[in-house]
Amino acid sequence: MVKDQVNPLAGPSRHQNARKSKKTPLRSNKVKKLTEKRKIEVLEREAMDFIPPNDLSHFSDLPISEPTKKGLKKAFFVNMTDIQTSSIPVSLKGKDVLAAARTGSGKTLAFLVPVLDILYRRRWALIISPTRELAVQIFDVLRSIGGHHSFSAGLVIGGKSLKDESDRLSRMNILVATPGRLLQHMDQTVGFDASSLQILVLDEADRILDMGFQRTLTALLDHLPKSRQTLLFSATQTDSVSDLARLSLKDPTQIGVQGSNASLSTMPKNLEQHYLVVELDKKLDVLWSFIKTHLQSKIIVFLSSCKQVRFVFETFCKMHPGVPLLNLHGKQKQSARLTMYQKFTSMSHSVLFATDIAARGLDFPSVDWVVQLDAPEDAETYIHRVGRTARYESKGKGLLFLLPSEEEGMKAALEKKNVEIAKIKNRASKTQNIQNQLQNLAFQDPEIKYLGQRAFVSYLRSIYLHKDKSIFKLEDLPVDRFAESLGLPGTPKIKFLSKAIVKQKKNASRAVEAAEADVDEDDESSSAASGSEDEADENSSDEEEETVPRVSENVKAGAVRTKYDRMFERKNQNVLSEHYSKLIEHEPGTVADSDDDFIVLKRADHDLPESEMQPLDSSDLSKRKLKLGKAKQAIVKNGLPTKLVFDDDGNPHHVYEMADPDAWYKAKGGLAGAKEEGQLFAREESKKMRVADVVDKEEAKAKKQEKKRKRKEKEKMVTDQPILATFEPPSDDDGYVSPEFDLPDLPSEDEDMAPPPSKRNKSEAGFNRRSKNLTSLEDEEELALRLLGRS
Repeated sequence: MVKDQVNPLAGPSRHQNARKSKKTPLRSNKVKKLTEKRKIEVLEREAMDFIPPNDLSHFSDLPISEPTKKGLKKAFFVNMTDIQTSSIPVSLKGKDVLAAARTGSGKTLAFLVPVLDILYRRRWALIISPTRELAVQIFDVLRSIGGHHSFSAGLVIGGKSLKDESDRLSRMNILVATPGRLLQHMDQTVGFDASSLQILVLDEADRILDMGFQRTLTALLDHLPKSRQTLLFSATQTDSVSDLARLSLKDPTQIGVQGSNASLSTMPKNLEQHYLVVELDKKLDVLWSFIKTHLQSKIIVFLSSCKQVRFVFETFCKMHPGVPLLNLHGKQKQSARLTMYQKFTSMSHSVLFATDIAARGLDFPSVDWVVQLDAPEDAETYIHRVGRTARYESKGKGLLFLLPSEEEGMKAALEKKNVEIAKIKNRASKTQNIQNQLQNLAFQDPEIKYLGQRAFVSYLRSIYLHKDKSIFKLEDLPVDRFAESLGLPGTPKIKFLSKAIVKQKKNASRAVEAAEADVDEDDESSSAASGSEDEADENSSDEEEETVPRVSENVKAGAVRTKYDRMFERKNQNVLSEHYSKLIEHEPGTVADSDDDFIVLKRADHDLPESEMQPLDSSDLSKRKLKLGKAKQAIVKNGLPTKLVFDDDGNPHHVYEMADPDAWYKAKGGLAGAKEEGQLFAREESKKMRVADVVDKEEAKAKKQEKKRKRKEKEKMVTDQPILATFEPPSDDDGYVSPEFDLPDLPSEDEDMAPPPSKRNKSEAGFNRRSKNLTSLEDEEELALRLLGRS
């Protein structure tokens, strides 16, 4: 056989051309990488040398990458706002930023654009937001503008599976997270390392600190490297934010931050602000009438507690106002909160009852009215609440409900922030009284009655716990009329309310006595004043005992306390059984729910058979607790119990009895015998360790083989499935968009583009298996036809 001769001048052979064509894509990828690297270097120089002109207004004028520009254009973001024009050029240069701007001014894009573009050059960013809803909103905006980039992003919030997040955490370039879940991953997830972080963003930093995340945030900063770029954004600047800036920022550029906070409260020009003075027992009537006259509007109603939101939502739903109703509060599960958020975002007209969880950062489109049924705790909270409307260039209106006792104090607090709010009057002819409807609902449905009681207590507690007592005065509230307006048959008895009333009476009596002492300085009059003061104290203590019944008052001195007494001391007996555990009286010594300190029922004493009588123990403890107490007393008196073991001769020995060292030393023959005994012990222990090592290695090998077998089974299942050609990235329930951002792995230069023989054999084997399966199916069909007599 004559082999083909190769002419060295005739150029490369057919096989050489084939090999060259196979390596062409690798070379083109290498060229692309070099081109990409040059682009990044050019962007770095342009960003560092960029001096923003006075008329900078478009995103296209910024020194940012083409993928970022394409994403902004696709999401219809063209013009920049003031905060974006001021902060983005500074952030692109790698400097720390401390920025403050009013709500609805575009702070999210102000930090997302530099995050995307800086990551285009570096690759690791972390964005922390105070609430889950705000984190989801940031993640959605990131997806809308970052689809043309090749890195991946992840959403890390509570309410999701921790294991699923841990598996994907290390593959993400951008993490949007809430503080608690992020710290949990840093402490528990193996392999999660934040030492190479380049950018940290804190959105709504003041809210993060207000919600009690200060310790969590300090712990997070300890996990992060010092050499990072930090962007801190907030709608208001407080002392805690300034302290945080000193801890986490290095020589920051301050944008929108001045010496006084007055300039920070500038409200949108398209916002109309009004307040209405309403009595506490008329609030729900006015709110219902307002909703009935605005059925084609999109409204957010803010209340002070979750229980109030639940009560108003449930009662108004049963009364059918004629507009969709939604509720959003912190006691809901994560899935329910996200569903409510998405529903309200997509609706054109509806009413959302919410707590302050919806007051910060959330961008609800086309909100017409923000109604604050309960007064905010301070002016900053008012600014954040009313900022849910009139966002960007749209118009909006705000309505604040104030009690007569809150009007002066709240107006003064808002004037300090340069917030101008106009007073309007309510038309009595347009107001519908719904008190009878609420009473009927509470009578027919014990669940509504229970929710009304909890709403009553939670509102009064919120007033009691407010710091500014010049605005929130618990003693001035018409408590009885408020309970009637909720449809309750009576006023629940609350301990802290009784204490506040008693304290008010004490202060009033002391003021009267002080005035009498000033008028009459005689010794007799002063002694009479002190006597009246003591009498007032006694009366007040009696009043407190009378207002807040105790368990001991239900049983007379020397009487026997039975199980029937305990049964009648339970609260809210007519509530459904599912709430039974929440409503029973807690035993002394346990921590009771502070919401359950009302409506303690009494009963008359009666004689019972001696068989049903139980002696009243002084401590009123259960049998188990009494038994434990006796055991502790026995230990204190006699010491810990000892266990003895008897030998064959009947002699007692302790379980861990030590031998006499001198006798053992002599029995072993002195020092040489002791050393020999020690060497013998060491040899036996080394034998045990070798045997244990062999067992451990066998177990590890078996686990590895089992893991390999399962992996092969999964690969076999994948190869057996038909391949579907699709270009649409799969959506992930956990919020990850890896397919949309991930950059595929490139083969190395030494690899050939054709699949190796081993892979070809596997694919051919998979094809053969599928063909066999098809053959077996055809045989089964033929057999079935024969059995049916149709062949």
